[in-house]
Amino acid sequence: MKILVVEDEPILRETVTRRLQREGYNVTAAESAEQAWLRFKKDHPDLIVLDIMLPGRNGFDFSKTIRQHSKVPILFLSARTSEEDRLRGFIVGGDDYLTKPFNLAELSARVAAILRRAYPEEKPQVEAGKIRVNPDTCEAFCGDRKLDLTPKEFALLHFFVSHPGKVFRRETLIERVWGPNAYVTPRTVDVHVRWLREKIEDDPAHPQHLITARGFGYRFEP
Repeated sequence: MKILVVEDEPILRETVTRRLQREGYNVTAAESAEQAWLRFKKDHPDLIVLDIMLPGRNGFDFSKTIRQHSKVPILFLSARTSEEDRLRGFIVGGDDYLTKPFNLAELSARVAAILRRAYPEEKPQVEAGKIRVNPDTCEAFCGDRKLDLTPKEFALLHFFVSHPGKVFRRETLIERVWGPNAYVTPRTVDVHVRWLREKIEDDPAHPQHLITARGFGYRFEP
């Protein structure tokens, strides 16, 4: 999924961009509505995270322009907390409204929720190499062999197969698979990875698919 972050404050723009990149999204950033318009036409993002108080054209006006050309979901970010501003955000085409300062975990959760609502039927079956995962039927296969997985094993495998080749820290896996408010330790991730290796690897002691990136986390190789 491609996300366009539009925020004029450099530190916040970089923080949000890095956070979403850690979540596995393809993120580009812009500091003004004018720059964002060029990015929008070039990259065709699946979601826009849009600050309201921008230099030049504000986020409300830019949202109106976007809505003339696209139904792409828009998540507003703003220090404005009044009910009037929130309502205006929805009236001009916003899908959600998050007030500053905000928790990054909440931002991630809202982004994920918006994307689920906007693209519910997109690629229900995920396939990478010999692994196939179908969230609609809650079935996973390694070649022709159906895998017997617990719900969390299934969710973790689905996440890995959806992002082949990318390294994810244990903390990111906890947030994306168990949830941002789960009381889960990194050791729990290690245990679930070991269980998955026993089910998908020819030789779990020398894994070819669920690879340890020492000092960082794990990655899935098809």
